[in-house]
Amino acid sequence: MRGLAQAGIARRTAVLGLLGLAAGAGWSATLPAVLSQPALQTPKALGAATLAVTRAGQRLVAVGERGTVLLSDDHGVSWKQAAVPVQATLTCVRFVDEKTGWAAGHLGVVLRSDDGGASWHKQMDGLQAAALVLQAAQSAGDTKAIANAQRLVEEGADKPFFDLEFIDSQRGFAVGAYGLMLATVDGGRHWTAVALPNPKALHLYGLRARGDTLLLAGEQGLLLRSTDGGASFNALESPYKGSFFGLLHSTGDAWVAYGLRGSAYRSTDAGAQWQKLDTGLPMAVGSGAALPDGGFVLMGQAGDVLLGRADGLTLQRMPAREPVPVSGVALAADGSLVLSSLRGMRRLPALSVN
Repeated sequence: MRGLAQAGIARRTAVLGLLGLAAGAGWSATLPAVLSQPALQTPKALGAATLAVTRAGQRLVAVGERGTVLLSDDHGVSWKQAAVPVQATLTCVRFVDEKTGWAAGHLGVVLRSDDGGASWHKQMDGLQAAALVLQAAQSAGDTKAIANAQRLVEEGADKPFFDLEFIDSQRGFAVGAYGLMLATVDGGRHWTAVALPNPKALHLYGLRARGDTLLLAGEQGLLLRSTDGGASFNALESPYKGSFFGLLHSTGDAWVAYGLRGSAYRSTDAGAQWQKLDTGLPMAVGSGAALPDGGFVLMGQAGDVLLGRADGLTLQRMPAREPVPVSGVALAADGSLVLSSLRGMRRLPALSVN
């Protein structure tokens, strides 16, 4: 369990070897208590470890340990805690508009909000996810897949999700440990397991979509692509054999994959070919976000800011003003960069590329 928790933190913080933040849960097919107990409302939540941050209209929404969800309506200057029905650590969050969004994380939990993150309800947990995988394997008649799925069911609700993506308010995906991928076509009311060309069951850390094109990134340089809205996937030739921790899609129609040892690669043909970007960093790049001008921003694990131009060929490095273990980045409505980290939320003024 410890190794799996470390992998989950690595996905969102790029701090390898850090102990996981998941609430303790045994390898049991019973529902852990943290999936039925609401997150504690406490002033300490404002300084909690946060693992991801995103925009919901003008609002910022951050998620993190023990079911913490924080909201900011002043571009990240101040934060307040939201009501959350679980205490499981949340690793990712996505909104399709100012009201509708999803968060997911440890123990296979998926939450939905319809009020801009102020409140949430549970749509999925790890027991349900394992049952869906078993159902899909049985339908396919795949003996090996059935055996693996039965093991998932027996192990219980311990497998985390690491990333989410929604094409619109109805069609979405969640990906996570051991190659787990779920899809929904009705806003999360129902989910199905997705079979992938991932025979080693490598962890999936990053997922992004552009229309009907989806890219997945994960362990050991794994890159998968769908061009039919997630109905089928093919493996792509990878430019890197280390783990990718995330993906972004810029408004300039470029894809960027990033991960271990300062690695970052750019593609303008949806992953068919990749160009290496020189980050100048020896440590991992753990998060990134698209910018309105077609550029993008990448964050090093210690808080270094890397700004990419619209052409994506050069990166401008801005050393960390405060060396904190950054886990996520979002662009606030006022142009400032808002960071989630293991030491709480941080805010940087608007930055420009020289």
